[in-house]
Amino acid sequence: MPETINDHLYDHPRYYELVFGSDWKAELKFLKQCFDKHADRPVKRLFEPACGTGRLLIRFAKEGYDVGGNDLNPKAVDYCNARFERWGFKPAAVVGDMSDFRLRRKVDAAFNTINSFRHLSSEKQARSHLECISAALAKGGLYILGLHLTPTQGERIEEESWSARRGNLAVVSRMWSKGLDLKRRTEDLGMTFDVYTPTRQFRIEDEMMYRTYTARQMRQLLENVSSLELVETYDFAYDINDPIRIQPETEDVIFVLRKR
Repeated sequence: MPETINDHLYDHPRYYELVFGSDWKAELKFLKQCFDKHADRPVKRLFEPACGTGRLLIRFAKEGYDVGGNDLNPKAVDYCNARFERWGFKPAAVVGDMSDFRLRRKVDAAFNTINSFRHLSSEKQARSHLECISAALAKGGLYILGLHLTPTQGERIEEESWSARRGNLAVVSRMWSKGLDLKRRTEDLGMTFDVYTPTRQFRIEDEMMYRTYTARQMRQLLENVSSLELVETYDFAYDINDPIRIQPETEDVIFVLRKR
C-alpha cells in the first residue's frame, strides 16, 4: 500500500500547481475577454485574492500587466514569489487575509476563479471580502468571482477528479463531499493527491470546510454590497459568447461584478 500523509494540500504548492494549473490558458483567455467586454476602463493593474501559487498572476505579468495578490498560506506565497523572481519580476504576493486587506493603489480588475471564496466561513467574512474588493477597485473595474453553488433542484455533483503530469511527476487529485449541512451552511470536503514519482508513490489526504451558497443566498449577499453591480454570469466552460442564466439546478457560476 502507498504511504499516506495527513497534511494540508495547500502546504504542497508544487503538486497543487500541477493539478490546478493545467487549465490556465482557457482561464487567462476568458479573463482577458471579460476585461474587454465588461470593464468600463482599460485594464492594466490586477489583483488576485487567495492567489495561491500565482498560476495566473505569472502569466499576466509576462503579458505586461501590473499584478499582485495575497494568500493566507506562506508556503504558497513563497512558491509564487520564487517563480516571479525566476522570471525576473519582483515578488507579487503577500501573506494576507482575503476578507481583511487594503491596497495602496486601486486596481482595474480582480479575480478569484476556483472556489476559494467558499473558504470564508461566515456571512460577515464574505461581505467583508466583497467590501475589500470594492475598495480596491477603481470605478468601472471588474471583480470576476467563480464558485460552486448548491443547487435546489436535481442532483448535485458530489465527486470530482483531475490528473496531470509534468516530466516524471504525476498527480491524481480527487475531491468528494463528505457531508452537507444546509442549515449551518457548511459542506465537509475530503480531498486527496496521489503523487507518483520514479522512486516513490504516496497519498496526501486533507479535509476542508466550505460555506454553501444557493443562488438566492448569493444574490442576497451581492445585493448587500451595493457598490458592486452584477453585469453577467458564465459557467466554467469559459465561453465569453455564452453567458448563462442561473437555474435551480445550476452549480458552476462565474459572477462578473463591476465597481459602480
